[in-house]
Amino acid sequence: MDYSELVEIYEKLSATTKKLEKRDIVAEFIKNLEDDELRIVIPLLQGKIFLESEGKEIGIADKLVIQALMKLGFSKNEVLDEFKDKGDLGLVAEILAKKKKQTTLFRRELLNVEQVFYSIRELADVSGKNSQTRKLNIILELLNSAEPGETKYITRAILEELRLGVAEGIMRDAVAQAFGVGKEVVEYAYNLETDFGEVACIAKEKGEDGLKNIKLEFGRPIKVMLAEKAENLELALEKAKEPAIEIKYDGMRTLVQKDKDKIWLFTRRLENVTKQFPDLVELCKKNILAEKVILEGETVGIDKETGKPIPFQELSKRIHRKYDIEKIAEEIPAQINFFDCLLVGDKQLLEHSFEERRKEMEKIINPIKGKFQLAEQIKTKDLKSAEKFYNQSLDSGNEGAMVKNLSAPYQPGKRVGYMYKVKPEKESLDLVITGAEWGKGRRANWLASFILSVRDGETGELLEIGKMGTGLTDEQFKEMTERLKPLIESEKENILSVKPKIVIEVGYQELQKSPNYKSGFALRFPRLIRVREDKNVEEADTLERIKRIYRGEV
Repeated sequence: MDYSELVEIYEKLSATTKKLEKRDIVAEFIKNLEDDELRIVIPLLQGKIFLESEGKEIGIADKLVIQALMKLGFSKNEVLDEFKDKGDLGLVAEILAKKKKQTTLFRRELLNVEQVFYSIRELADVSGKNSQTRKLNIILELLNSAEPGETKYITRAILEELRLGVAEGIMRDAVAQAFGVGKEVVEYAYNLETDFGEVACIAKEKGEDGLKNIKLEFGRPIKVMLAEKAENLELALEKAKEPAIEIKYDGMRTLVQKDKDKIWLFTRRLENVTKQFPDLVELCKKNILAEKVILEGETVGIDKETGKPIPFQELSKRIHRKYDIEKIAEEIPAQINFFDCLLVGDKQLLEHSFEERRKEMEKIINPIKGKFQLAEQIKTKDLKSAEKFYNQSLDSGNEGAMVKNLSAPYQPGKRVGYMYKVKPEKESLDLVITGAEWGKGRRANWLASFILSVRDGETGELLEIGKMGTGLTDEQFKEMTERLKPLIESEKENILSVKPKIVIEVGYQELQKSPNYKSGFALRFPRLIRVREDKNVEEADTLERIKRIYRGEV
């Protein structure tokens, strides 16, 4: 397929904010594609080059793209002046490419989608001596071969800024419409497959029956089942109907897969963290007694002196470490607490009750206290017994309690009424940092005010809801500045736009309606609770949840 065909679709998607129009554009485009094309085009329509489970990033900064544009025959000042004006290197590349084309007489060969896709993927694998030069040459080859309109989207894709508003909900509905299957079945299949390209191929070839028959596979993560927030223990016990209560750990949700001697560890964000936790891999090999199994648990960091859990922020240092892994494993020991079992042998357990799944798990775990254990659990409907357990959990340094329905099945990717989390703090929000402002006085070299955005659950668009500039220590201001500097996209009058990568948990005094922000709401006195290392932008809170909180329904 010529890349120009995909660019036409990009332009149509960029021209509308209407969810149904985006769905129709995607559905019409993909319905006649071949399988190989679907596997490439669908991620590209979502703005992806790599699936989350591949654990790769392109890793190209604005600086290298600017160098590439200069190599095309433009001065540094020309490039930077356009960038300052437009704030989008994709638009800059298009403008400069049009100027260049006016002086070029020959016709280039047409780029195809596969060439663009795999060339950009190649950028992530280039390392070692002269790696920057080799990356620059890959970018130059693409830009030299592209028409002006194509350069805009190639540049955005390279910088991982190909945001077209095709969120999971729109892609789900587009696949359903294109291949005549139910959107609920598509969603179920995606939660197990975690790749809409593959789901589309199955829908095209095998229809609804094929989607319903998707099974768990080793080496592939799933979207984990999510808990609802409960206002208090009494309400959680009532809603769970047949309650079991477990400790709520402050750690990394961990999907553990074992196929004989092969172990995989995935996070709730679908990241493969097997290499970062060699200690857990060895524990799993020796202490999971079944040859084939898929388990779920929570990995927490442990204080070597006290034996108590440490904040997730500390454990997160291990998640993203690529070097000195053995050293940091020694510094921050990990403990895993298993709480669910999804597969044993050839037996998939998703449709089985939680009580049955727990029993299967108990048979196959050889527990090691403080390292490798089952999540502590009691079964009770008695509020006093539940409160005692809850308070003991808090006293031990944990977050609170999980209240689960013993008769409930496992529903991947769903926030369903099968389990509830109870924590002592007031309602908080997980929001995305989309901008910032430089500080003044002694904070002149730090970012000192952060623009917070909530997510439109259907389109994925990020809508501003407030600014946070208080409640952080000097160390936190400094740390946040270091995190955000590599993500800066543009700057105008001291206000920065940043790539939406960082999700933070925010407390606040009051939620108000406001015409000043695109979300229609504003937070009074927002304060930082923590960086949500365990969440990506797609898991940030939605505008719908904001509306429910405002109406008093949460």
